[in-house]
Amino acid sequence: MGRAQETAVYTHGHGEAVLRSHRWRTAANSAAYLLGSLGPGLRVLDVGCGPGTITADLAELVPGGRVVGLEHAEGVLEAARAEAARRGVANLEFAVGDVHALPYRDGEFDVVHAHQVLQHVGDPVTALREMRRVTRPGGVVAARDSDYGAMSWAPVSPGLDRWQELFRRTARANGGEPDAGRFLAGWAAEAGGFEEVAVTSSEWVYTSAEERAWWGTMWAERTLAPVYADRVRELGLAGADDLAEIGEAWLEWGGLPEGRFTVPHGEILCRVAG
Repeated sequence: MGRAQETAVYTHGHGEAVLRSHRWRTAANSAAYLLGSLGPGLRVLDVGCGPGTITADLAELVPGGRVVGLEHAEGVLEAARAEAARRGVANLEFAVGDVHALPYRDGEFDVVHAHQVLQHVGDPVTALREMRRVTRPGGVVAARDSDYGAMSWAPVSPGLDRWQELFRRTARANGGEPDAGRFLAGWAAEAGGFEEVAVTSSEWVYTSAEERAWWGTMWAERTLAPVYADRVRELGLAGADDLAEIGEAWLEWGGLPEGRFTVPHGEILCRVAG
């Protein structure tokens, strides 16, 4: 029997607006719950590394260690390698692979990390089992994922209500789970093999004029980007006019001085059983 393979479709695609938002991410704003588990000499695997900003931070936090950034979409790794070269990070390498069938030996890493990955995969429990398999006994598996169903904003916006409902339906049709943050602990329990699972949560909150403009413009662009918009139309969930109205709602929200948007995340820090 062959090993499990990815079956889900990545809902966001890899357009410029998506990569722009991913490049904003750092270990400080996206992996703070993990930082206390890092130190010199550790071997770290960053699954779903994207353009590599978090990955490069992790490499700087484990001097003398080894960090591998793994990505399912090979084209994104060009940006990740450029980021590592720009920062002069020498203990960092990148590879293409599938989290359902990681190309590494049992116990090869001390820490395996995944940020905003499990919401997009076809089998998150198998993914966690693979992440555990390549982590040494006593090592750490860490995952953080957002919860689209729990995202909130002010003031009230029917257009953003429609965006939320449409995105969740599209993501599920693509084989993912957009509310993954609330399910991480359950998935870890089902995966098994962990002697301890610490469950935490954290948020991104956008409130300043600059943050609102950035977040609103980025999501307006992502709503109309071909990978997402074509899929929505293919599924018969909305038409071009509907998507245009959602894009306008994002731009309108981004210009409101009282605007606020909160993105909640679930986090798990799992100690691998000996």
